[in-house]
Parts: sequence; structure tokens; C-alpha cells
Amino acid sequence: MNRTSLRTPGPSAASNSGLSTASTSGRTGRVVLAVIAVAVGIAFLLPVLWLIASTFRSATETFADSSSLNWHMLWPEHWTLGNIHSAIDNGFLRNLSNSVIVAALTVVLGMVISAMAAFALAVVDFPGRKFVFGVVVLSFLVPFEAIAIPLAHTFSDWGLTNSIPALVLPGLGNGLAIFTLRQFFLGIPSELAEAARVDGAGWPRIFLRIYLPLTRPALIGTGLILFLFQWQAYLWPILVTTSDEKDLAPVAIAKTFNAFSSDYGRVFAETAVLAVIPAVILLGLQRYFVASVATTGSKN
Repeated sequence: MNRTSLRTPGPSAASNSGLSTASTSGRTGRVVLAVIAVAVGIAFLLPVLWLIASTFRSATETFADSSSLNWHMLWPEHWTLGNIHSAIDNGFLRNLSNSVIVAALTVVLGMVISAMAAFALAVVDFPGRKFVFGVVVLSFLVPFEAIAIPLAHTFSDWGLTNSIPALVLPGLGNGLAIFTLRQFFLGIPSELAEAARVDGAGWPRIFLRIYLPLTRPALIGTGLILFLFQWQAYLWPILVTTSDEKDLAPVAIAKTFNAFSSDYGRVFAETAVLAVIPAVILLGLQRYFVASVATTGSKN
């Protein structure tokens, strides 16, 4: 008589089944998170697409299509370049070039000043270093609006109104930029500076030959911070400039509105240009910006 033996699953089979279930569950969770991320991304992207689409259609059509959800909200029914021509005819390119010049000078000079200050606060041991660092931290915790008007009076007394230096100077000593670079410098082994000091190198040479070459991601991240701070500035430029020729792009857009009429199509075109430029820069350099921010808390 033949007997059929029944075999029960062993521990290995049960563990494999558990691993398979966990793997399936993890894959499902990732898919759900991906779908949520895409949905949130589209929700944030829709206003930007609407703004870009409004650049290439008349203001009348823009407001008519915005009354209900339809495809023409994101795709103009009648394309036109009239808004762009209107912006150019009213001198927006001049105002945009002012913003580019001010932002470029702020980035270049601000990176030099921030890097030297951060190096001194991170590497050079001098009396009162912790107090100075505390003042730097406090400087970017205080809203700029709280000191803007007294500072504008000071610049007026110095005769710097309606000038490029008046627009650039307040953005050079950025406390957040100094803090970011200092934290990155603290992550560099101090033995490198000590060995260089033993070999007779001075602090300027250590700064230029050792620390700066190692801080490219942090420098790029700092440059982005300085650029964004200056590019979106509105209160300070409107306080220190009274001439339309010296206006920066955000101020020029604000002056488009008046009590009698407003060219909304022109406003959409100018705003789209003002938004696209930093977006392209951030997309191109985002990995450096993320790397610089990720290192700000690496060492106290």
C-alpha cells in the first residue's frame, strides 16, 4: 500500500513568502507616493502654465477663459505677440537689464565677502568669534523690512539714491549666505589648515589654495541665495530709486498698474519673463543648491 506523504512548508518558504509580500507592499507604497508627488507637482505647475499661456493671448481672452475650467486656460485660442511687443515698447528690457546687472554684481561681490567672512568664522581662532557669529545669525533672523526705511534715509544722506551701488550694497552682507558657507567650511578637516600652517602658509593662501577649491557646491548654493534675494527685491529698490530708468523689473511691473487703466497682458508677459529666468537657473544648478543646503547642519 502506497502512502502519500504530506509536506508542510518549511521556515524558508514562509520567510520567502513574507519577503515577497513586503516587497509587493513596498512597491505599491512607492507607486502611491509617486502618483501623489506627480499630482502635487501638477497642481503647483498649473498657475505657471496659465501665466505663460496668458503671455501669448489678449487680456480679454485670458479673463474670459479663466471663468471656467477648460483647455484654453493653458492653451491660447488665438496666439499673439502683442503683450511682448508692448513690454518692449515701454522699456521693460531696460528694467530687466538693471535687474541682471544688480543681481550679477551682488552675486560676485557677495560671494567674495561671504566666503571670506565664513572662513574667518569657521577656521581662524580670534577673540569674540562666537559673538560675531551670533550677530551674523541674528542679522538674517531680523526682517529686512524692519530696517529698510532707516537704511534708506542713511543712503539718502550719503547721496547714493538712484545709483547702482545703492541697489547692490545691502545685498552683499547676507547672513544666510555666510552661515551656509561657514557650516560647509566646518566640515573640512581642520588638519589640512594645521598642516599648511606648519609649512608656513598664511591664512590667505590657505583660504585660496585649500578651502575655496573644496567648496564649489557651497559657493554655487550661496550664489543662488544671493541671486534670489536680489532678483525678487521690491521694497528696497522702490525706496532708493525715483527714476524710471533706474527701476528694477519688479518695480517696473508694479508701476504698470494705475488708478485708471492697467495693461494686464503686458503685466503677464513681464511677470512670465521675470519668473522664467530664475526657474531656469535653479533647474540647472539645483543639485549644487541641494548639496550646499544639506551640509549646513553637518557640524556645529
